[in-house]
Amino acid sequence: MKNNLILSGLHLNLTDSLKGIVYEKMEKIFKHEERIIRARIELEHDSKSSSHENEYVAKGHLELKGKTITISVLSENIYKAVDDLVEKLDRGLRRRSRLRRVKRKQTSLHDLPQAA
Repeated sequence: MKNNLILSGLHLNLTDSLKGIVYEKMEKIFKHEERIIRARIELEHDSKSSSHENEYVAKGHLELKGKTITISVLSENIYKAVDDLVEKLDRGLRRRSRLRRVKRKQTSLHDLPQAA
């Protein structure tokens, strides 16, 4: 799994504990969808923020066959940002899966018998 996950930090030191938490949380995502080509997580500290709220940004990019899922989360705590990011990525995967099922089960107008 670690080969498929790229973790980077911008204006932020990535400690071993932070890396461990991100890897642990992302295992959940990889268990739900085995067709993930690559996951890229970017953690950023926004030092130019005018207020001290929402200083941390967590961005997630899931590369799948088809469209890429990209989500960004703002928070005042880096650990909360990681939790929210993983939750939103999970929701995005579930939504994508549900839409694929609905699209597969829809009938087209050509399949319907004509009433004569």
